[in-house]
Amino acid sequence: MEKIIDYFEDGLRLEGVFFPMDGNKNAPVVLVVPTYAGRDQFTLDKAKAMNNLGYAGFAVDMYGEGKTGESVEENMDLMNAILSDRPKLQNRMLSAINAAKAAAGVENKKVAAIGFCLGGLCVLDIARTSCDIAGVVSFHGIFNKPGNTDGRMINAKVLVLHGNDDPMVPHKDVNGLANELTAAKADWQIHAYGSTCHSFTNKEANSPEMGSAYNADTDRRSWKSMTDFLKEVIG
Repeated sequence: MEKIIDYFEDGLRLEGVFFPMDGNKNAPVVLVVPTYAGRDQFTLDKAKAMNNLGYAGFAVDMYGEGKTGESVEENMDLMNAILSDRPKLQNRMLSAINAAKAAAGVENKKVAAIGFCLGGLCVLDIARTSCDIAGVVSFHGIFNKPGNTDGRMINAKVLVLHGNDDPMVPHKDVNGLANELTAAKADWQIHAYGSTCHSFTNKEANSPEMGSAYNADTDRRSWKSMTDFLKEVIG
């Protein structure tokens, strides 16, 4: 049975949703960080799916009060507000990690985070802070650096799952991320999928003319890569 977990960052109430693992109250926990739409049903479904892999799931709230956007324009406004202050974004992620650890009763070595689109950027950012988390997985995330983490080592193992035809992430950004992760001495992988656009995991994405489209093969392949990665980093 899922549980609402209230936690706070700079006075803002954030509303996570925790999916405990039946029969293992101290199971490893995987945070699921949402797209620009906020902590919506897609996020909840992915967090609940962690139970099928043997993990507790924690759906992260990046906007506060469990808020989700009602339109593309509102989603963009919500996203841009958090992207305008990357240190705040990182603190919000750290608050979520601490809340998930407390809910699951686990140590950092049994915590991982996955994120989609905006969430992909968020999990990369928390890794960039040298946070002691076991691993992060970015699905069709954005790669631009935050500007406040240069010179830091990345302790988390990193898996990046990327659509080669994603117009939001030019090829130079892929090479730039590879160079950045190497300089930070990270244990990293980048999987690029051909004939694949942005939002390839989202069955509601149907705007190929805008560079956003679901891809069933890439969805399946990337989920399998994530599953193998999580097994390696948190068991």
